[in-house]
Amino acid sequence: MKNSIIAIGVFAAGILAGAAGAVPTGWDSGILPRIILYVLVVQVGLGLGSGGGLAALRSGLSLRSLLLPVCTIAGTVVFSALASLLFSLWSMTDCMAVGCGFGYYSLSSVIITGMKQAAAGAEGAAALGTLALMTNIVREMTAIAGAPLLVKISGKSAPVVAAGVTSMDSALPSISRYSGSDTVPAALVHGIVLEIATPILVTFFCSF
Repeated sequence: MKNSIIAIGVFAAGILAGAAGAVPTGWDSGILPRIILYVLVVQVGLGLGSGGGLAALRSGLSLRSLLLPVCTIAGTVVFSALASLLFSLWSMTDCMAVGCGFGYYSLSSVIITGMKQAAAGAEGAAALGTLALMTNIVREMTAIAGAPLLVKISGKSAPVVAAGVTSMDSALPSISRYSGSDTVPAALVHGIVLEIATPILVTFFCSF
């Protein structure tokens, strides 16, 4: 939760800096978000390769372990599409792109902002990117703070599904505590699969 609070603080600081006119001219040209996006994608690869993520994926790989992230992806896409019925401002694919951030707020918001500028304009793209940022931060915080209630209502896998990508890092201690240590391998595989799926699915839905 600490990381989420820091992210919200940085986000608020960015809003204040922009409103005060402290942002250097040219930073809103779309070049900077693209550079940040490339850096984040490289970071994903470095994290998987050097942090033992691929080894954990190989060791925990089974049909049963893959079923959980597949269900998370399917459920997120379906309910994001249904959520679009409540928001006339955004299309169904926009809402699906936001949902497919799977808690990876830093990467998904940058991809959406960068890809949507041509179709929605700078303001529209920034608004959708902001929605993605806040939605995925809330997803992470809900998984961490709500883990005991989620386990009680829906079972041990519920916090893993709710956490999305963060089931392998920031939400893992909470998952281990309330779902049991036997859930940790599945949570790691779940997070790794979704980390790979996030840029693919977000980019796909943003292309419409």
